[in-house]
Amino acid sequence: MSRLPLIVGFGGYSAAGRSSFHHAYRRMVIDSLAPEVRRETLVGLAVMTKLVRAVDGHYADRQGNLLSAGEVEAQLRQQILDATLVRRIESRYYDVERLHWHRRMELAPERGQRLSFMAAAKQLPQPLPASWRVEDCGGGQVRVEVEDHFQVKIDSYREAPVKAAGQLPSGFEPGELYNSRFHPRALQMTIVAASDAIRSLGLPWQSVVDAVRPDEIGVYAGNIMSQLDEAGFGGMLQSRLKGGRVTSKQCPLGFNSMPADFVNAYVLGSVGVTGSTTGACASFLYNLRLAVDDIHSGRRRVVVVGNSEAPITPEIMDGYGSMGALASDDNLRRLDNSDSVDYRRASRPFGDNCGFTMAESAQYVVLMDDQLALRLGADIHAAATDVFVNADGYKKSISAPGPGNYITLAKAVAAARAILGDEAVRKRSFVQAHGSSTPQNRVTESHILHQVAAAFGISEWPVAAVKAYLGHSLAPASADQLMATLGVFKYGVIPGIKTIDKVADDVHAQRLNIAIEDIDVGPGRLELAFLNSKGFGGNNATATVLSPQRVEAMLRRRYGAAAFDDYTRRRQRTREQAAEYDRRANRGDFQTIYHFGRDMIDEKAVQISAERIDIPGFSQAVNLRLPNPYGDMTE
Repeated sequence: MSRLPLIVGFGGYSAAGRSSFHHAYRRMVIDSLAPEVRRETLVGLAVMTKLVRAVDGHYADRQGNLLSAGEVEAQLRQQILDATLVRRIESRYYDVERLHWHRRMELAPERGQRLSFMAAAKQLPQPLPASWRVEDCGGGQVRVEVEDHFQVKIDSYREAPVKAAGQLPSGFEPGELYNSRFHPRALQMTIVAASDAIRSLGLPWQSVVDAVRPDEIGVYAGNIMSQLDEAGFGGMLQSRLKGGRVTSKQCPLGFNSMPADFVNAYVLGSVGVTGSTTGACASFLYNLRLAVDDIHSGRRRVVVVGNSEAPITPEIMDGYGSMGALASDDNLRRLDNSDSVDYRRASRPFGDNCGFTMAESAQYVVLMDDQLALRLGADIHAAATDVFVNADGYKKSISAPGPGNYITLAKAVAAARAILGDEAVRKRSFVQAHGSSTPQNRVTESHILHQVAAAFGISEWPVAAVKAYLGHSLAPASADQLMATLGVFKYGVIPGIKTIDKVADDVHAQRLNIAIEDIDVGPGRLELAFLNSKGFGGNNATATVLSPQRVEAMLRRRYGAAAFDDYTRRRQRTREQAAEYDRRANRGDFQTIYHFGRDMIDEKAVQISAERIDIPGFSQAVNLRLPNPYGDMTE
């Protein structure tokens, strides 16, 4: 009997805000929400963006005026909305009007003369160029005379060709929520996002640890661009060229596996399996596949999966911009036939577009097998039943699309059909498209969706593309899709692609419903979602995700009505504790988990026998009585 991988906790931060309890999703469909839900979402964002702070059941604005929740919405709504989603890059990242760089210059004396200048003796290059003559002037100063030409680099500034990105809400700085000294931004985001996911469980983490063996917990997390800001690889590569020193932390903290390491060492205290699989922009689904396979097989009972990417740096933007992959200001102007740029509409999946929009995001989910989830009373938000990964075969261009995504999507739909039947696939499913906002993607991905829809008899297949709101966060991009999917299951509203005026003429939309406004199908009506992701190099992945309503029906059948009713009684307490965290987080108390140097394991106290390993702090032992999987080949 295969174990069902259930999503029992989720959290993180993106351009739309906090993911747990569907807050980020609700920002995307803000105008389709009931008034009280909309107000709660806006007030939570107002606190995140520091437009207000919580004070004894009220809120105080920056001038100290006390406001009710209704007054926060009425007075600050537009400011709150403007502080989220894709927008012009803010100065906390860099000045898009004055990007610092070094221009090379060749200097030479006039004919028959020597060029001279004063300098500090300690700043002289080593070895000294042969054409330089140096005279000591005292006080640590020297006069340099040069007979030949030489090269210098002069501080210069340029305008950034790309000025839009999906940024965490204005004023929200993850490093302020814990002692984040020396941590690169992606790792700061890892700590707060993983904490959000763990807190969303509504269960004390220790109770989860006590329920399983230490090696039955797993963490799969990472990123594709590593940590390329000043505190990571970026600083390590730049320091000497900028006249500085490399620190002892820049190299190790730059590793792309470090998000998993931070979750293990500072959030969970886990000694279980760990690692990261990278598959370009499909990386989250690659890691989710590992978790699903682990739980199916019984190797793991709890797995935390996630990614964190902080790519809004001049160097990364330069790299993708040089490929022609990003929507530049000039191209957006030409697209709109306008002298100005609407940065809010820079990302336009399946519309007339000119490139994708970079974004930062950190998202984490907690998965459990169904038996453990029912025993602990964990809440159920969805089930990830299958993830399929395929390459493209021989390619001329490494970034060009290929046949791999046809395979992954078709297999995901076929797998869903095997579980729920044709009717659910045809009538009660939708797609979270990769929807990168490039001219090539809108044609190729829509053709894949059209072909698969035709093969399985699907018409009017609803298609969402959340990069219209969030931008493209690279490794966590498919996690952004999953977070929105959980919101769709809860509220029944599929986010429309509101950044486009119409679907582009070359999109294969005959069997698709690519809406530019929200599609309200009603809560509980959709049972299936397919998360589709395409990455540079031929990294294709598609996941099959089942709604909580359908999962609960399956579990009731597996365990019987009495056992399931007993579970729902335990779950009520879990939901109450989770709701308390949500209430506190919405008022600015995020309860970030950061166990630095606490509860460390004394390696000398680890006890090993031929049967088991006992580790201090863990109530259960690691089992060493392992089965022989090759029994048919051995005596």
